[in-house]
Amino acid sequence: MKPALLGRAPQDTPAGKWTYLLLGLTFLLSIYPIYWMFVIATSTDAALAEIPPKFLPGGEFMKNLTEVFSLQDVYFAESLVNSVIVSTVVTVSVLFFCSVAGFAFAKLRFRGSRILMVMVVLTLTVPNQLGIVALYILMGYLPGEGGWNGSLLAVIVPGLVSAFGVFYMRQFILGAVPDELIESGRVDGATTMRIYWSIVLPAIRPALAVLGLLTFVGSWNDFQWPLITLGGTDYPTSMVALFDLASGNYVLYRRVLAGAFVATVPLIILLFVGGRQIVRGIMEGAVKS
Repeated sequence: MKPALLGRAPQDTPAGKWTYLLLGLTFLLSIYPIYWMFVIATSTDAALAEIPPKFLPGGEFMKNLTEVFSLQDVYFAESLVNSVIVSTVVTVSVLFFCSVAGFAFAKLRFRGSRILMVMVVLTLTVPNQLGIVALYILMGYLPGEGGWNGSLLAVIVPGLVSAFGVFYMRQFILGAVPDELIESGRVDGATTMRIYWSIVLPAIRPALAVLGLLTFVGSWNDFQWPLITLGGTDYPTSMVALFDLASGNYVLYRRVLAGAFVATVPLIILLFVGGRQIVRGIMEGAVKS
């Protein structure tokens, strides 16, 4: 190491040319699948059959997209709305319930808290696939004609809280909120929910941003359970609609990837907007650990 760099903070150290080169290559490798998806989404069937393939976008994107939205048995426009509803409701619910539960496990003292926390962590070791059949049967017994299977409730309700979110928020609150702040709030006469709202919540905003983005992306991309409970209905999510687009004996990949590109755009915008919060939350968690 050069003597001039000794004792200098990482953020004050300028990046070298090899760092920029490596970052540039990583960016190109990461963005290429999205670019290639857009190229196919803007092409015609004849262009896709050419050898060598074209590497520049065509001019048929709006035509391909119009065909996707006009398909009567795919419900692609409705699926985007359904995905927004499901992902938004699940994300808001997870942020609230997981932050409250994490606060309780981290700072409140009650009987059985350690055992309950161990049980929450143990649920992370059970694959979701093992509970699919039981969940489908359970949804069939719930009130309503034929139960909740085939409705958005069957997708929303099982995801209203996550074991990972509870564990993540507990760990973050342990390091981000000193016990002295909690005690000072109690001395001032604040209730438990007041302490949560006025003291804990402002301190864990970076963690909430990280958990919210991860939850929204995971809910938007969820495929297996929505396919099982919503497949063949008029209320698919975007991933189920894309599966319907790719089904059949003859698949038009320009349609499939046009739909896939549109379904990817909200996630790209969300990650661009909240990417800084993700880095900040991860870095703050690392420093506190």
